[in-house]
Amino acid sequence: MICRTLEVGFIEIPGFILYIYESRLIMIQTVKTGLEQLLADSTRLKGQRLGLLCNQASTDRSFRHGRDLINQTLPGQLTSLFTPQHGFFGDKQDNMIESDHTVDQISGLPVYSLYGEVRRPTPEMFSSIDLLLVDLQDVGTRVYTFISTLAYCLEAARESGITVVVLDRPNPIGGLTIEGNLLEKDCRSFVGLYSLPMRHGLTMGEIALIFNEHFGIDAKLEVIPMAGWRREMTFPETGLPWLFPSPNMPSFNTALVYPGQVLWEGTNLSEGRGTCLPFEIFGAPFIDHQDVLNLLPEESSRGCILRPIAFEPTSNKHCSVLCQGFQIQVTDPHLFAPYRLSLNLLQIIRHLYPDHFFYKDPPYEYEYEKLPMDLIIGSQKVRHGLEQGVTVADLEGEWLKDLADFDCLRRKYFLY
Repeated sequence: MICRTLEVGFIEIPGFILYIYESRLIMIQTVKTGLEQLLADSTRLKGQRLGLLCNQASTDRSFRHGRDLINQTLPGQLTSLFTPQHGFFGDKQDNMIESDHTVDQISGLPVYSLYGEVRRPTPEMFSSIDLLLVDLQDVGTRVYTFISTLAYCLEAARESGITVVVLDRPNPIGGLTIEGNLLEKDCRSFVGLYSLPMRHGLTMGEIALIFNEHFGIDAKLEVIPMAGWRREMTFPETGLPWLFPSPNMPSFNTALVYPGQVLWEGTNLSEGRGTCLPFEIFGAPFIDHQDVLNLLPEESSRGCILRPIAFEPTSNKHCSVLCQGFQIQVTDPHLFAPYRLSLNLLQIIRHLYPDHFFYKDPPYEYEYEKLPMDLIIGSQKVRHGLEQGVTVADLEGEWLKDLADFDCLRRKYFLY
């Protein structure tokens, strides 16, 4: 057995990383991503013209980018790159900030933006490839637009007759828990194309299979699974480095709270953009900490602590204005229910501050008529229930059967 010292306190042995924390020996299983699995056996791709849907987080564990590794392994076969929302380097900060087509300075390959003048690949973009590799880090939340880009790529691939190969990566918030109401058809948008709950508990590869088979896209699809990933794992247990998949997803902690905290995008509350803790903190100038805490049901904050704070965003909502709000400190990721917590907070804050709180008006993610909050929640009925004082617990009871049915469906597509 070969052991390798990574840095002080960390030792790698085959399949695991050991480190010492507070005098305890901790063992982390090292997960191999679909990219790493593909590179270990790339013979299936010999002679094919390749495209790669990726961004700056599409690397191996040593931070080597997929386009470089593919070029080294299969020289001359990679002909084009494609990028999702926020651009190749994740430099576009906000929603509906588009990126242009460009040329990659490292490889000289054309880079086609799928969040700019188009959100679907055109036949011309696919004319130089036989196979599209997809290597994106998802965050386990329905409204994260990378899965919509994946769906559009599958549709375009079916029409062009090319194959899509998804290089799977971990769901950072785990693959066991699902949470929330299912998206309703009248709320379909780029932040929700298909009937998924807010927290879906699937990997990118599993979502591709559901989109393609259950929802009937019917493209030529293959998934390269990970090795070593288990559904109960959260991202720190994978042994992989966290690279922000989008500019306001800087850490694993951000991904943990995002399935609930994304709701603030549909309101005039700051979701923490313009601070160093987007989505982990939220607030507005008119909030009183204690008033909110007094009304918050105890069961809604299991696995976390709401820490009262004040902050001034340097951009976006309430720029340079002092906001009162909270930081969500997750103490137990397996107990924490982010959607439940944020729905309760939304209902409480709307009730406490009717003269100050308001929903954002359209547009939102290329929808110019529908209320952004309805698109994010995925249901007008749920929003109306919150406004009428129906408790979040009762709303959860109403969507329990749908969630159980979805759980049965997703298990048919489990790869792990």
